[in-house]
Amino acid sequence: MKKILLTVLMAGSLASARANLFNYDVILNGPSESPANASPGTGIGFVSYNDVTHLMSLNLTFSGLTGTTTASHIHAATASPFSGTAGVATTTPTFAGFPLGVTSGSYANVLDMTLTTSYNGAFITANGGTTASAEAALFAAMQSGKAYWNLHSSTFGGGEIRGFLVVPEPSSLSLAGIGAVGMLVRAWKRKSQSN
Repeated sequence: MKKILLTVLMAGSLASARANLFNYDVILNGPSESPANASPGTGIGFVSYNDVTHLMSLNLTFSGLTGTTTASHIHAATASPFSGTAGVATTTPTFAGFPLGVTSGSYANVLDMTLTTSYNGAFITANGGTTASAEAALFAAMQSGKAYWNLHSSTFGGGEIRGFLVVPEPSSLSLAGIGAVGMLVRAWKRKSQSN
């Protein structure tokens, strides 16, 4: 039983050492803007970042805007988690291929975070002057709740809807793995107590 427990724990630590994909959920709305607004617009999306391939996948669906889209990008880093404003970190004036001039739509793209074209030049300069230092700063902001996705419109030039990137709740697979380890530990303790 000790060998099984040790094997499970070692496998779990090896898997986490190779885990290089970081996922974030984002829900955009008017009340989350700064200053807040009464826009009925909403958006839902996710961002995935791989620290080995240096690719960031972006996916967003939005609707109900009061104005037509003029720009969309990620801002970072706010002074405090989940509040405040920050400069644009990613492509300016907007993500390549983002649907402009519409009140609803969807977007999917992949950014290569090793390229200067994936960033606002001012963000690179303010964060060490290289794409590697800008990438590290953006990742740190995303991990700490200090990065938000903003969607600007003709009605709200400063942003009609926005949402902070948040780490999603653990998946059921992760919870099942934790439960399995817990059951093994409990079985091992019972066996040790009976000997």
